[in-house]
Amino acid sequence: MLAKTHSASLLGVEALPVQVEVNTGLEGDPRVCIVGLPDASVRESQDRVHSALINSGHSTPHTRATVNLAPGDLRKEGPSFDLPIALGLLAATGQMRAEPLADYLIAGELALSGETRPVKGGLPIALLARTLSVRGVLLPPKSAVEAALVDSVPIYPVSSLAEARSFLEGDTSILPIDSAATLDSLRKKELHSGDFSDIKGQHTTRRAVEIAVAGGHNLLMIGPPGSGKSMIAKRIPTIMPDPTLDEYLEILSIHSAAGISLGNDSLRMARPFRAPHHTISDIGLLGGGAIPGPGEISLAHHGVLFLDELPEFKRSTLEVLRQPLEDRQVTISRSRGKITLPCSFMLVAAMNPTPCGYDGKSGNSMRSTPAQIQRYRSRISGPLLDRIDLHVDVPALGVSELRNQTEGESSATMRQRIENARGIQNVRFKGTSIHSNAGMQTRDIRKHCRIQERDGIMLEQSMEQLHLSARAYDRILKVARTIADLEQSPDILSDHLFEAIQFRSLDRQIFA
Repeated sequence: MLAKTHSASLLGVEALPVQVEVNTGLEGDPRVCIVGLPDASVRESQDRVHSALINSGHSTPHTRATVNLAPGDLRKEGPSFDLPIALGLLAATGQMRAEPLADYLIAGELALSGETRPVKGGLPIALLARTLSVRGVLLPPKSAVEAALVDSVPIYPVSSLAEARSFLEGDTSILPIDSAATLDSLRKKELHSGDFSDIKGQHTTRRAVEIAVAGGHNLLMIGPPGSGKSMIAKRIPTIMPDPTLDEYLEILSIHSAAGISLGNDSLRMARPFRAPHHTISDIGLLGGGAIPGPGEISLAHHGVLFLDELPEFKRSTLEVLRQPLEDRQVTISRSRGKITLPCSFMLVAAMNPTPCGYDGKSGNSMRSTPAQIQRYRSRISGPLLDRIDLHVDVPALGVSELRNQTEGESSATMRQRIENARGIQNVRFKGTSIHSNAGMQTRDIRKHCRIQERDGIMLEQSMEQLHLSARAYDRILKVARTIADLEQSPDILSDHLFEAIQFRSLDRQIFA
């Protein structure tokens, strides 16, 4: 007897439809043969399914059974086909009706006991189901929670094979997860990442961070150990505006495909903050693998990628950032396929001025030789530095500043100004794919970043004196536009442009 049901396979962060065909009653030894380019974990499904069927009170096929995962030219990976295969076998052997299987998209791993276990890609599977117009999706409970964020698609959490069969037969009623309630619970969770009021002094750095977040600009902080670079970076999430629902679905789709969101009780509707160690590989940062998957830059989509001790990263690893920083997406080609992953992130980097950490200022003696300093700084190429919009010097704090008990400006106050600036940008870029000033292209810069003639002359002179590139010219104008937005100014004024230039001059002072 032949039975069919629907499932899905992940390719990058996208779920593709897979039809699970089960045919029993064939001549030969009583075993299950799985075809359709399955990987090792899919081939092992026959053993998990066999045990799950028996422990759920069902019988296994007494004849040879063939399971086809169509289309046959799409490689299938992971244990998510356990549940649809088991249900297909029940229908093909007459232990349940086959008709209901055609109405649902089903995915889930099975334990030997018959209980379901969560699988990667719950949210992409729900997005696929919306396009297929199925009656609903059957998923393990933990995968179903994230999938429920997709409205207009009923998501049914099933905790076991027996419960899934009983639901499809109409013997058990399962309520779909409430999408609105799930979204509200994610919004209400608190984000504990400190507060900018904890930061002593560093007014210039705080200003640079506020500008960077308001416009989505990349930021480089240069300063000696103990100046507060990492402390400041880790508080950036507290001043970032919440993502829109569409942005959050993009974020969660990537994390779901990578398996990061599974069982994460701290999951909150917030922008990601990724801080990989400097020993990370090119593939770990960019993405890839035998079957291409998202790397750190994609996991930071619509959020922050923090690279501490920037020169300690391998130069080849840093260089792979150049194209994603410009295009805000990365294309990975492997022998098993090619995928394009989104990676619209804000880069925040921190580094010491020298290998020993000190530059001879503030009473600290510098122990690095000129040759050592040159090698240290040369790990960051000019083209990469050109793609970082703001460079700020983070000086060491004096004892009097450390002892000062006066609290600095809170994250809530900074965030309010940033949200006001982002509101102006939302109106400016309404109807486009641009989310912030940092995403403007040449045509947008000409339209929204007009300056007066005398300011243009000042900018031209600054470019010549600092030997900045044409890319730096565009980035100065973008930053000036953001500073004007923070001041609620419709026009870019001289002060806005001058401040933007000041945040570009550090690379020539440090790296000349």
